[in-house]
Amino acid sequence: MSVSYRWVIVAVGALMSCVAIGAMFSLAIFQEPIATATGWSHVGIASAMTLNFIVMGFGGFLWGAASDRFGPRPVVLIGSVLLGLALVLASRAETLMQFQLTYGILVGLAASAFFAPMIAATTAWFDENRGLAVSLVSAGMGVAPMTISPFARWLISAYEWRPAMLIIGVAAWALLLPAALLVRRPPADAVDAGTDFSAEGARPQLSKVFRSPQFIVLGLTFFACCAAHSGPIFHMVSYATICGVAPMAAVSIYSVEGLAGLGGRLLYGSLADRIGVKPVLVAGLLVQAGALATYLFVSRLGEFYALAIIFGSAYGGVMPLYAVLAREYFGQRIIGTVLGAATMLSSLGMAFGPLIGGWIFDTFANYSWLFIGSAMVGLGAAAIALAFPPLVRQKPQPALGVPL
Repeated sequence: MSVSYRWVIVAVGALMSCVAIGAMFSLAIFQEPIATATGWSHVGIASAMTLNFIVMGFGGFLWGAASDRFGPRPVVLIGSVLLGLALVLASRAETLMQFQLTYGILVGLAASAFFAPMIAATTAWFDENRGLAVSLVSAGMGVAPMTISPFARWLISAYEWRPAMLIIGVAAWALLLPAALLVRRPPADAVDAGTDFSAEGARPQLSKVFRSPQFIVLGLTFFACCAAHSGPIFHMVSYATICGVAPMAAVSIYSVEGLAGLGGRLLYGSLADRIGVKPVLVAGLLVQAGALATYLFVSRLGEFYALAIIFGSAYGGVMPLYAVLAREYFGQRIIGTVLGAATMLSSLGMAFGPLIGGWIFDTFANYSWLFIGSAMVGLGAAAIALAFPPLVRQKPQPALGVPL
């Protein structure tokens, strides 16, 4: 199989992340129509998203470990079937509890089946341009709000929420199932990075991996990074509105951040390939912390847009770099497990931010302490990242091959 097939793997990974994350986050579009049609509370419907984050964290670890053991194709095939099924079942839910179980748990479990396995597959195909390739796969998440969400809004306007969710579920099957069949193992002559972990026979002991300084720093940095930006992202529209920005214009700040995140992924991924992952990650975390602190001094829409470009490119650009570091430190054989575990920690960080931000606003009637605290946590993430141990390179070992 030609090495050029690796770009097919990148395209498949980007498509899967776009559809999976887009389907999950489309709940924001469905919330008001569902509440109006069913009388269910907004809190009850929104709690399905909380369940999504929790289930995604633990599901990412389980799916990542499964992809290491059985290969990525069976995992993404199961995830594809499960995602469509979850959306179809959620569209037929007659009670709020049924909706929470199907959308909150099943969609979260299905959506987590794509990121770690496809990132692991991508890193196996690339020795050069690995940072760019991983960033392109991750870019599918950034495209999701600009594709699936508008499609959901159009379907709801045309057919109401139940048929709309059913159609999205069927469309997920139509897109993901054929794409999953395109996932292939890398060429037989691919080599595993000669790290101190990849040299330990067929499979290193996971207990040793999770106690290692490399994983501890990776997990803590990922956690702090997500804890720093999740609260400001979630409360940004509310903060801009308080500053006097019109509600519709405040919503558009999200779009600017999303577009900037796409550019940031390409920029930071390319720089990581040129000058190394660690310095680019530390620089990006510092830019993120600085942008968070600067939000204390903005009040006009133009200022929000300018800062959204900097902030969006920073947090969007650094996110794929954790996967590249995981590959460089731990090798290919266990990257799915390692990345899944690190992603679980990042999901916990994501869950804390919005809750703490809400508590701060309820307590102080403003968001100043949210941005101050987030900037400090962001600086902490950069400080932790400085502690990444040097890479220990040994003689490359032939890859054992990844099952289809």
